[in-house]
Amino acid sequence: MIDAMDKAAGLSPDDALFSARRFRPEFVRGAEECRLSVLQPANDQGLAPNLRVALARRMAALNGDPVLMAEYDVQLAQLGATEQLLALGHGETGLIEPLATIVAHVDLITLTPKKAEASHIADLAKAGLNNPQIVALSELIAFVNFQTRVAAGLRLMRST
Repeated sequence: MIDAMDKAAGLSPDDALFSARRFRPEFVRGAEECRLSVLQPANDQGLAPNLRVALARRMAALNGDPVLMAEYDVQLAQLGATEQLLALGHGETGLIEPLATIVAHVDLITLTPKKAEASHIADLAKAGLNNPQIVALSELIAFVNFQTRVAAGLRLMRST
């Protein structure tokens, strides 16, 4: 079965790299389960799937990953994203709260994680996010940035 990481890397079952990923099926399964848990959780903690996908699309763009950007565009269309979420996903700033603070945090962690400080988490709380929402946002940021790096690495390995 082709998973989202295979799709992002352009792998098919006849690729040696596809087979190599299956040497550790628990990693393939774990990455897919993680993807589903951050993008389509059973309990979204008040961070709706369309917001999560818009943020994922933004991170894919910040990481310069056109394949994942296109995939997240498809998902946004399926979820019926609002104009504001489409703008957020396409890099707009000047959003209303709490989106402005969420986007500032996503951009900071994606582009310059070394600059993150406890005050940035406090800013999320001031913008109205509760602890479970902050954890869910952190998990989303971690996964999408992981996904872009793994997909890029697999593409490089495939091109050699």
